[in-house]
Amino acid sequence: MALLEVNNLALSFAGLHVIKELSFTVEEGSIASLIGPNGAGKTSVFNCLTGFYKPTGGDITFNTKSIVAKKPHKITQMGMARTFQNLRLFKSMSVLENVMSGMHCRSKAGPVGSVLRTAAQQREEAEIKEFCETCLKFVGLLDARDRIASNLAYGDQRRVEWARALATQPKLLLLDEPAAGLNHDEKQQLIELINKIRDELTITIFLIEHDMGLVMKVSEKITVIDYGEKIAQGNAEEIQNNPKVIEAYLGKEEDEIG
Repeated sequence: MALLEVNNLALSFAGLHVIKELSFTVEEGSIASLIGPNGAGKTSVFNCLTGFYKPTGGDITFNTKSIVAKKPHKITQMGMARTFQNLRLFKSMSVLENVMSGMHCRSKAGPVGSVLRTAAQQREEAEIKEFCETCLKFVGLLDARDRIASNLAYGDQRRVEWARALATQPKLLLLDEPAAGLNHDEKQQLIELINKIRDELTITIFLIEHDMGLVMKVSEKITVIDYGEKIAQGNAEEIQNNPKVIEAYLGKEEDEIG
């Protein structure tokens, strides 16, 4: 069953076509990737999926419902979470506070309850704290919960962001360049974590990534775009041997001048 369906997606800025009639699906329970050369339109696709950009054509269906007209926070509430290529942590806040901020979309206590510290609000806050500690334990950072986020190593700050995304209780997790800035060992840990999130939490994962080694190791289905258009789709072996993909990444050899 397709959890995410993109049908004839189009996006233009001032007459410039960034995405052109793009269609693909992400199956529930899968790990899928969207790849392409620099400037291919990958991040623009993610921005359309998460409500940051409004498509100029086509439709996006998530969990059987169209989301093209919905605001980012509404899409998050529906069960789609995202991490970003550039870290977006509250760096003066603790690790736990950062993760707790991810549960804002699930909290029920209103402003009055928060100000008056009602019993219901305190109970909910305790439940949120406990759940967020579980998310930190899952990514291996429970012991760092009270540390200031900016004091952590870069790789651990990445994990804080993943824990915060998990705190939104997503059905679909979008990872935007999750391996960016990570060393070899951290990338191996990332591969393990991606599989663990899918296998143990039954969360579907869709990622953009330039590290082809990582993509080929974790992805069951890969969609390739170039200049906003889909040029290939398939498993790792099919994509590695696809002439259009090879040409997009390596360029087409010039005809020899006789």
